[in-house]
Amino acid sequence: MKKNKSKEPAPALSPERFYHGTKAGLKPGDLIEPGFNSNYGKKKKAAFVYLTATLDAAVWGAELALGEGHGRIYIVEPTGPIEDDPNLTDKKFPGNPTKSYRSRDPLRIIGEVRDWQGHPPEQLNAMKENLERLKQLGIEAIED
Repeated sequence: MKKNKSKEPAPALSPERFYHGTKAGLKPGDLIEPGFNSNYGKKKKAAFVYLTATLDAAVWGAELALGEGHGRIYIVEPTGPIEDDPNLTDKKFPGNPTKSYRSRDPLRIIGEVRDWQGHPPEQLNAMKENLERLKQLGIEAIED
């Protein structure tokens, strides 16, 4: 993730609010860019950055992110085109119920959600167990 790299917002994007959940400590103006190790699967370099229009999906991102410290949820704006995240849409689930997207372009942080509530411990543990099961089965994130 790079800090304060200038890039203009993408024109004609939805006025919808977008979020990104992580454990990285960033500030407004910083950019979240592709090219860092993924939080999932084999943890290889991610070709995309991910964002969502639902706070619940961002909470999952913050809770499941790798790294030390507490989860954080940033309000972000895409700097380029976005597309449906195939890991959470028609390739695996019908439609896009989590309003999850991805982009090859950076996301600019414009704020932080500080008063969010995490999932109950049993629900979080069940999700982590499911992700571990997928990993053991060799099921990877779709990165094409």
